[in-house]
Amino acid sequence: MNYDCIIIGGGPSGLMASVAAASAGANVLLLDKGDQLGRKLAISGGGRCNVTNRLPVDEIIKHIPGNGRFLYSAFSIFNNENIISFFEELGIKLKEEDNGRMFPVSNKAKDVVNALLGKIKSLGITIRTNAPVKTVHYKDGSVESVELRSGDILKTKSVVIASGGKSVPHTGSTGDGYAWAEKAGHTITELYPTEVPIVSHEDFIKSKEMQGLALRDIELSVWNPKGKLIKAHKGDMLFTHFGISGPAVLRCSQYVVKALKKFSTGTIEMRIDSHPEWNEEKLFQHVSSMLAEEPKKAVKNILKNLLPERYLLFLLQRAELDPSTAVDQLSKNTIRNFVQLLKSFSFSVHGTLSIEKAFVTGGGISIKEVDPKSMASKMMQGLYFCGEVLDLHGYTGGYNITVAFVTGHLAGTNAAHHASYQ
Repeated sequence: MNYDCIIIGGGPSGLMASVAAASAGANVLLLDKGDQLGRKLAISGGGRCNVTNRLPVDEIIKHIPGNGRFLYSAFSIFNNENIISFFEELGIKLKEEDNGRMFPVSNKAKDVVNALLGKIKSLGITIRTNAPVKTVHYKDGSVESVELRSGDILKTKSVVIASGGKSVPHTGSTGDGYAWAEKAGHTITELYPTEVPIVSHEDFIKSKEMQGLALRDIELSVWNPKGKLIKAHKGDMLFTHFGISGPAVLRCSQYVVKALKKFSTGTIEMRIDSHPEWNEEKLFQHVSSMLAEEPKKAVKNILKNLLPERYLLFLLQRAELDPSTAVDQLSKNTIRNFVQLLKSFSFSVHGTLSIEKAFVTGGGISIKEVDPKSMASKMMQGLYFCGEVLDLHGYTGGYNITVAFVTGHLAGTNAAHHASYQ
């Protein structure tokens, strides 16, 4: 059978592309190599599915550090508010949480997946699971067919590659689509892990003395070898047996990866500011006044509300300050050294976990070779791309899924329009 449009990949962008293509009148086949659709969607947002983010478009673009500006045209056609309307029309009530994150009221990602699958069914889209693609065939500058590993050749007028990056491979994202894009003449920019835990070989990490300790509302920063700030992010973090993790760490990770590559130093400096709401002098005055109120007490007992106990004792040790020392035994310089550590505890990191352990893939199909208004290939007629296979990536918090749905909608709609003219 011939199809107007074949979508390869049943993740967020592929599901949206299928709905968009069929809604535009195309006869659509959706292929996925796994045994079920929407696997990545079902585990997103900690199983709650952060479907988008309600911040203004300019703010959303800022939260997509991987070529976010490419999406301005796309957002002018289909954006986060359209995503919200789309799901509410499918019967999924959404709620807004911190920082603009949008979740289903039910807190169940499965409800979002089922709503999409219900829509796909109602549109009469043909679905083939357990159908891994071997290659895409092109002829005379146009898409011709999709060949499955089973040997089936499926004729089509347009193809949407929505096969994902190389992160979270158990959901089916194993980088298959890059080869099909290269075959069409596309450039694949270097792949690297983003939104990924960071590895450190510092002694305090190796000894696991900080393992499991969470720090809330800190500022984590990445510095170049010349002592210049590269990037800082506020949020929570967690010490692990291999290094650090948590929201602030994930956001900093891509800058660590890029700095290690750029400076070839083997290590990069990071700093923790445990009280970003104070400048150093104000924090010094605050700590000094706390200490002055009870000069006979042990320093650890007075400062115990300043930090989690383990981190407090750790920094006191770094400041060469015995926790049981009475306050009236402390010099101003000792207090100032301790406050400097509160504001800027410095340590070295050596890299990140692998791309397979990352939440998001950096790099991919070069956006210079993709039309920003349609997601069409500039190299091959009838070929479209969407989602993480593109060199687009955002922070966690509903940004990557927004990219997936927006690019998926454009790719599917325009693939259908292309097919109708053939």
